[in-house]
Amino acid sequence: MRNFLFVSDDGSAFRNLATDEWFLDHVSPEDLILYFYQNDNAVIVGKNQNPWIECDLSAMKEDGVQLARRVSGGGAVYHDGGNLNFSFIAGRDRYDKDKFLSLVLRAVQSLGIPCEYSGRNDMLVNGKKFSGHAVCDRRGNKIYHGTLLLSSDLERLTRYLTVDPAKIRSKGIDSVRSRVCNLTEFREDLTAKDVKYALCRAFEEEYGYFADFQLSPAERSELETYVARFESDEWNLGKTPVFDFSFRHRFSFGGVELCLTLRGAAVERAQVFTDAMDPSLACRLEGLLVGLPFREEAIRAALAEAPFEEAHLIGEEFRI
Repeated sequence: MRNFLFVSDDGSAFRNLATDEWFLDHVSPEDLILYFYQNDNAVIVGKNQNPWIECDLSAMKEDGVQLARRVSGGGAVYHDGGNLNFSFIAGRDRYDKDKFLSLVLRAVQSLGIPCEYSGRNDMLVNGKKFSGHAVCDRRGNKIYHGTLLLSSDLERLTRYLTVDPAKIRSKGIDSVRSRVCNLTEFREDLTAKDVKYALCRAFEEEYGYFADFQLSPAERSELETYVARFESDEWNLGKTPVFDFSFRHRFSFGGVELCLTLRGAAVERAQVFTDAMDPSLACRLEGLLVGLPFREEAIRAALAEAPFEEAHLIGEEFRI
């Protein structure tokens, strides 16, 4: 029965989430790992969520924000350098959610911050959420991981986790929004180093001695295959549940509404409604759109290359 600590010094959400899954696949039944990481600006969506529903992908692209999908369920979260992420990766003989939860609460309370568990996998201070948790189970091994908002940019959180519900109708799992807060609102001098130390101390009090986990060269090489998958569009966008997207605009030739049904990251079905004089316009647009990747640049490029002027005009105005 062994206890380990692993601390990432990488800001890549893809690498950090890939490492989480690698541990899940390789932890021994009797072992327990406490893993810390901090991502550069990123939105992390749950395994079964729709990123177009959960976040503003256009704003994220403009600001260079990573989009990453984790292996656990739960809702979408925004990460930056003011957010500390923790993960307990437990072999089948060591998993104990109540102990992990109690350990995190004790650690935060030891920093002079009164906090409580909400019963919805959230931790609160004065009714505001500062930590959300999620779980993944694989062949008896489990991850129990979560976020701790220390000094995160909450304005950015609001910017990226807000979408127009009139444009998109989901058939997947939506996030439940909560009022959030940073722990520095209650202790101004608090740092990630302070919180990691408090969590490590509580971890040792609960489980005894722990050693630093060292990845061997062979393990690092294997980890790269996990990272490549987490970086891929197939993982981050192709896992998206079926959903509908609509675009409306009035042009000089008439009004147009594009109603797209999306499966994964592609247009599965297109319906076009228009009061344009040309009776063939809707059919021609539908044939053009089906099968395209659901990316603004891909759809605009296809419309721009179409052999009729109406498509060019639509492409100039099309936005996701």
